[in-house]
Amino acid sequence: MAPEAIRILVIEDEAPIRRFLRVVLEGADFVIEEAARGREGITKAATVGADIILVDLGLPDLDGKEVIVAIREWSPVPILVLSVRSDEAEIIAALDAGADDYVTKPFATGELFARLRALSRRVAPAASSSATLQTGSLEIDLAQRLVRQNGEDIVLTRKEFDVLAMLARHAGRLLTHHDLLETVWGPAHREDIHYLRIVISHLREKLNDNALKPSLIMTEPGIGYRMSR
Repeated sequence: MAPEAIRILVIEDEAPIRRFLRVVLEGADFVIEEAARGREGITKAATVGADIILVDLGLPDLDGKEVIVAIREWSPVPILVLSVRSDEAEIIAALDAGADDYVTKPFATGELFARLRALSRRVAPAASSSATLQTGSLEIDLAQRLVRQNGEDIVLTRKEFDVLAMLARHAGRLLTHHDLLETVWGPAHREDIHYLRIVISHLREKLNDNALKPSLIMTEPGIGYRMSR
């Protein structure tokens, strides 16, 4: 029998598989939540308090690895991949993205339960993670990719959001140009510091952070940037 109140979020686009998983998992006393698309799954991961996430890689709107990466931005929740993709490269890529385990379809229910029991032992009931970061008057919703300042919505581009979220997750810590460029743009853009400067400039403008006397995003000349706590 599963530990009491273990909640599993199933992110799977095929309704028959979701129905099968619900029947067998609820029969083992797990509590089940469902999402049929990647973005819906990311939102539910942030709102329903899942203890374990099962995710398919072949989702209609996002690749499952993108879902894993998005959830890993704020949550250490155990993630188990269920996928027909069985080649080694896919398995390694999913694990590198942040998955804890990987099971190929079709799978035996006995194997699935054994993997879930192993993941359940990692669940710490007292631990909590938040999909929202707060820095002063700035609120960043990582799941919805929304930013509010003093209660007002701030419209950011994808890169602007990614840079801001990375700075906020490490508030008070200096992040180098290379740290930010590799994470947000990828290793091929490690030296493209002008990309970063443009984004920081736009962020300061949108967040009313005076570049001459910044109170939010601090510049360490020649090194990188740091967000105030």
